Amino acid sequence: MSMLEIKDLEVYYGMIQAIKGVSFDVNEGEVIALIGANGAGKSTFVKILSGVITPTEGEVILDKNKRMAVLSQNHFAYEDVKVLDVVLMGHKKLWDIMVEKNAIYAKEDFTEEDGMRAADLEGEFAELNGWEAESEASTLLTGLGLKAKYHEMLMKELNEPQKIKVLLAQCLFGNPDVLLLDEPTNGLDIKAVAWLENFLMGLENTTVIVVSHDRHFLNKVCTHIADIDYGKIKMFVGNYDFWYESSQLMLSLIANKNKKLEQKRQELQEFIARFSANAAKSKQATSRKKQLEKLQLEDMQVSNRKYPFIEFKPDREAGNNMLKVENLTKSINGVKVIDNLSFTINTKDKVVFLSESDIVKTTLLSLLAGDLEPDSGTITWGVTVTHAYMPKDNSAFFDGVDLDLVDWLRPYSPDQHDSYVRGFLGRMLFSGEESLKKAKVLSGGEKVRCMLSRMMMSGANALLFDNPTDHLDLESITSLNKALIKFPGTILFAGHDHEFIQTVANRIIEILPDGKLIDKLMTYDDYIQMKIDEEKDND
Repeated sequence: MSMLEIKDLEVYYGMIQAIKGVSFDVNEGEVIALIGANGAGKSTFVKILSGVITPTEGEVILDKNKRMAVLSQNHFAYEDVKVLDVVLMGHKKLWDIMVEKNAIYAKEDFTEEDGMRAADLEGEFAELNGWEAESEASTLLTGLGLKAKYHEMLMKELNEPQKIKVLLAQCLFGNPDVLLLDEPTNGLDIKAVAWLENFLMGLENTTVIVVSHDRHFLNKVCTHIADIDYGKIKMFVGNYDFWYESSQLMLSLIANKNKKLEQKRQELQEFIARFSANAAKSKQATSRKKQLEKLQLEDMQVSNRKYPFIEFKPDREAGNNMLKVENLTKSINGVKVIDNLSFTINTKDKVVFLSESDIVKTTLLSLLAGDLEPDSGTITWGVTVTHAYMPKDNSAFFDGVDLDLVDWLRPYSPDQHDSYVRGFLGRMLFSGEESLKKAKVLSGGEKVRCMLSRMMMSGANALLFDNPTDHLDLESITSLNKALIKFPGTILFAGHDHEFIQTVANRIIEILPDGKLIDKLMTYDDYIQMKIDEEKDND
């Protein structure tokens, strides 16, 4: 059953056409991931669906009896409002009834007419499950990790991660028919993301349209992928991994002209069977599995998406002595950030550093890279080790730099010829005129791709990254992810991308608020499960 109809949408910004004649239906219970390169029009499309932007042509049709909820991006919109009330405001009709009802009961000169109106409102209130509203709102907040003591506070008393949780609860409140979620996992901790995944997978009839760079999240919750490319939208059955892997398979099958059609059909069906075998038992996953199994070769589309080519090749192999850190201490602006830290890194370790504080991780990586000097303690790299570092803040490399990208990259290149430098830029999708862009005008994602080109040229056998997936689109994240899995050297990194950490790291080092270390040789998923089990034992 169709929940939302999109008919012949067109959007122009001046002479530039951002959306080109898009039409499709969204059915009840579907969870659709909206993907596309940076600047492809994902946020524009969400704004059209939510009514913030009026399309130049076409329309979005939602039954007048259906309710749409949109995740607010304005973290400071409700500063003087109580947290619980902000959540209740997510259901406008219910909230308006509550406000009017309370105003009537507060009257000193309560008339017969007021009584009749109050009775009508009480009926509507009960129909909307109003008596359970506060309990439901509290449950949502608690599920997202916001304890009861915060529910009666004003929004201005919360920090930003807490405000994000409140706005998410507001959006989820009251069983909306359609949910529009733009980057819902941004700013959420691991537990909150896991809770949100389970919440969305438990929805019965709600249609969800989500924009996210979190592949683990998309793989868990999505039934379909909507790929925005050059103003057009293509719909694909399945989650992100299925979309990516099936696109790669189709490209391979198309390229192999010697294979008979029946062989290609067989390969596709075998791939679908393997993929479906891993499906979870949630409603979405079951629905997704059924739809995948119906797919035929003729149904499959090849994405036009371009992926950067990322490959890190060490010039030499490192010896056994990689890195030794002893009694490391560092204060920033008078606050002790790193306190008497000691650990040893072995050759070919791929270590993710975890901490509740991003400042702790950034400071540690800056110290290891040599960009900061410790207050005390020692950092000893092996004599055969060469390391390259990509900081979280790369502004020093680009701000005010009036060079084109070829000349920007040349100082880092072992070969000064234009063709060699352009080749590395081309790998990162800066081809032709793109390579002549000025460094100072690049977008956040373009800067990161340039930094990756720089690192590829280094030939280092130890790579350090501070949140490398920030600002990257899904295609670049996927390519970087694959490159680091293949990298034969040592990797030290910090990040928030669940899939990235799970597939790259073979060792977890968490720096606790008291400065102590948890150091485990295990995968990220195993580490999370270990922490959950420990919490249960302590309860």
